[in-house]
Amino acid sequence: MCDDSPGSLTPHTHPEPPPGLSRRAVAAAGPGLLIASALGGSTGAIAPGAAWGSTGRPRTGASRTSRVTKGTVLLHADMHNHTLLSDGDGKPGRAFASMRSAGLDVAALTDHATLSDNLLGDVLAGILPAEYKGVAGITQGDWARTGRLADAADKDGRFTAIRGFEWSEPLIGHVNVWFTEHYVDVLQAGLMEPLLTWLRREPGLVLDGGRGGLAGFNHPGREPGRFQEFTFDPKARKHVVSLELFNRGDDYLFEGYADGLSSPLVACLAAGWTPGILGVTDEHGTDWGFPEGKGRTGMWVKEHSRAGVKEAMRKRRFFATRTSGLRVDATATSLRNHGRTARMGRPLRHRRGPVHFRLDLARDRSWIGRDLEVQVLRPGNDVPEVADVIPFKVGPVVDFTVPIRYGEGEWICLRIADPSEPNASPGPDDHPCNNAGIAYTSPWYLNPEV
Repeated sequence: MCDDSPGSLTPHTHPEPPPGLSRRAVAAAGPGLLIASALGGSTGAIAPGAAWGSTGRPRTGASRTSRVTKGTVLLHADMHNHTLLSDGDGKPGRAFASMRSAGLDVAALTDHATLSDNLLGDVLAGILPAEYKGVAGITQGDWARTGRLADAADKDGRFTAIRGFEWSEPLIGHVNVWFTEHYVDVLQAGLMEPLLTWLRREPGLVLDGGRGGLAGFNHPGREPGRFQEFTFDPKARKHVVSLELFNRGDDYLFEGYADGLSSPLVACLAAGWTPGILGVTDEHGTDWGFPEGKGRTGMWVKEHSRAGVKEAMRKRRFFATRTSGLRVDATATSLRNHGRTARMGRPLRHRRGPVHFRLDLARDRSWIGRDLEVQVLRPGNDVPEVADVIPFKVGPVVDFTVPIRYGEGEWICLRIADPSEPNASPGPDDHPCNNAGIAYTSPWYLNPEV
């Protein structure tokens, strides 16, 4: 069994962060401003929390304990949601309560940051019609309000509420950012580097920054620029921790393939990024957390708190699904490398030879005996290669071994699928992943020197 035991638990408090001083409040914005877009307490001890209904009975779903690792507990999370503060329909004051009552343990509000963070942003927000918010996104006042709402909803050990923002460039893509004191909007059209530089920079009195925050690529490939084809900054790699493959009801594995583009998963990892795989609702309505069939994330945490969630995200210890209450965990062991074992999302010391996988998947009794399959995804030229497909019935831990060669690619990802249902966004004819995805593990990253 892979040991991921927690250290000592310490108290955490969450004072409201100051609104900060934007660099655009210090100096006038230059000509690169994206005008084009306008045109177009207690310790975090684990407790049942929101996973239990008001009657005290647990909601539908698997237990929170892994059968293949130890030291962590499963939390159900949704890290991408919107309100009237940008282009959503719902009042922000209701969002966290809705997500908690829906059974989520972790939730984030991530309204759009586009071009409003300047001297006139808050003034104009009170003058212009509501449609302005859909184009221009949040202001400093909105950011402060989201922080107050998150702090009021956050309860260590029961519900983790997170303030974030969605950096939104309409042509090259959207990026979620969490755990920062400040936010940043789009200053230069068509460029990723200003955001990546901001993520690396310490906050200051004149220039703000996002150092210490975490970020992820949203609905990859929906915007035509695809993050400048996932332009890579090695200094920002540790900050970029996620790639959405389930967004709303969509599977993004083959996004753009019909138009001659490569899989976002292949392109992102080939560029040098090492994300985990996220599922999100990207909710724009008023029923945050409730619709079944939309993306969500399972996180394996050492403590139920903001610090615990951040640590799990940094370690890529999470999986994507569109099924509430699903439990997924997996380990990989290099059988020719002294039995080195790694949990999903982690580096695996392996050069060549057999790799043994252990997959724990469960939901409730109605799933026992259900016919599913696990697909072992590897790098390919345009779409993932599939090293093996292993049919299984939901119930016991699934054990299987696959030969893996480091020289054929540096990552492995497991996709769990239903062979009886089609993928609504298929790839090449006869590709094994043209069936309906149930879940994605975060990838293992091969390194013969780890």
